[in-house]
Amino acid sequence: MALASLRTPSFYARHIGRAGILASAVALASLTSLVSAPAALASPPTPISAAAARSYLATVTPAPEGSLSGYSRAQFPHWSTVSGTCNTRETVLKRDGVNVVTDSACAAVSGSWYSEYDGATWTAASDVDIDHMVPLAEAWRSGANSWTTERRQQFANDLTRPQLIAVTDNVNQAKGDLDPGKWLPPRTAYRCTYARMWVQVKQYWGLSMDSGEKTALVNLLNGC
Repeated sequence: MALASLRTPSFYARHIGRAGILASAVALASLTSLVSAPAALASPPTPISAAAARSYLATVTPAPEGSLSGYSRAQFPHWSTVSGTCNTRETVLKRDGVNVVTDSACAAVSGSWYSEYDGATWTAASDVDIDHMVPLAEAWRSGANSWTTERRQQFANDLTRPQLIAVTDNVNQAKGDLDPGKWLPPRTAYRCTYARMWVQVKQYWGLSMDSGEKTALVNLLNGC
């Protein structure tokens, strides 16, 4: 899997009058800023603050993880139709990408995606996974095993909380169903945001935390 190349805009010299010098300088500064920024920034809903996450964690009594007995991804139906021919995956790809073009079936045929987990930028949707911030198997072990299928479907397709994000596919696969006590994004600059997202999702859906998971989150958020 090759990392897609980032392309910088070409600048063409042109003759301008004195009256246009200031405007051109401002435009050049703006373009330079765009060149130095990531090609695309994933944009799931803004998570709760670090302070709010720390406050919630202070109320959490750790509980042992439950069993995976009876678990399958089919217990969490996804991806659901959001609008027309667009399902949840396609909706997140469009939300988290830049200049995303879709075909009549709502599949992304072009665009670019910046993966917050590892800082890579991709120009093929096939190189991008939609990560469940709190993995489905983790949710099952944390209380979702007792939910109705309808509630598990809502969880697996949750666009309102920061539960879904477009990231590099093999990084998502490396995460698997691990909690923050066992896995964190390799891009350290995103770890505080990641912890805030994780805590908000667990809080909203009433999912338990084990001791290693809680300790890792507390230690991380104390530095945010």
